[in-house]
Amino acid sequence: MQKGDFVKIDFIGKLESGEIFDLTDEKVAKENNIFNPSIKYKPVTVIIGAGFVVPGLEKALMDMTVGEKKEVSVKPEDAFGNRNPELIKTVPEKAFEGKHVVPGMIVDFGNTRGRIQSISAGRVRVDFNHPLAGKVLKYNVDLKEHIDDQIQQVEAVLDFFGIDPKIYMIPGAYEIEADPSPAVKSRVSSLVLEYVGGVKKVRFVQSYTKKEEKPVETEEPKTNKKKKE
Repeated sequence: MQKGDFVKIDFIGKLESGEIFDLTDEKVAKENNIFNPSIKYKPVTVIIGAGFVVPGLEKALMDMTVGEKKEVSVKPEDAFGNRNPELIKTVPEKAFEGKHVVPGMIVDFGNTRGRIQSISAGRVRVDFNHPLAGKVLKYNVDLKEHIDDQIQQVEAVLDFFGIDPKIYMIPGAYEIEADPSPAVKSRVSSLVLEYVGGVKKVRFVQSYTKKEEKPVETEEPKTNKKKKE
């Protein structure tokens, strides 16, 4: 495999302790009591070199062939980086606007997420390092398929961002019926234009359908019929 290839993979990601942090196999999730009904467990399609998976796993995929299974060990510098002490901040508890905060809670500060480490005397210590920073990651990966079809490649990009659209091919362009956020539109478009060969234009369109009006039920007119005497 090489940079820019679309490949479909199954994987189980573990820490050195054996704890699973991510996987695509529903059976394994249920066996380890970590099944989440809101997650779609299925092989995922990634673009090698596009940052869909950590760099260490991308390097391993480039040395694999379709049908091959491999155990991969990824060092922190090729995964989520080493822990940075400067990303541990202390902020006033009042910055949380009266919300009840507890250690271990995930909080958002603008576009940055952190985990609360401790609370003391009105001050909250928050760790903004990635939860997997500084950890060696172990992957069991199965390279199942190499995808060459353009439509499947576009669908793979959209699926990665949780978009389930209608896709129309027009000369030199793809027209996608969906309405994600502007940031997602920009990212999806740049990936399709860079990695899907022969595409020069991506256009997102919105579709509106008139709701069917329910027929108004009317009562039959009442008639006063006199009985014949």
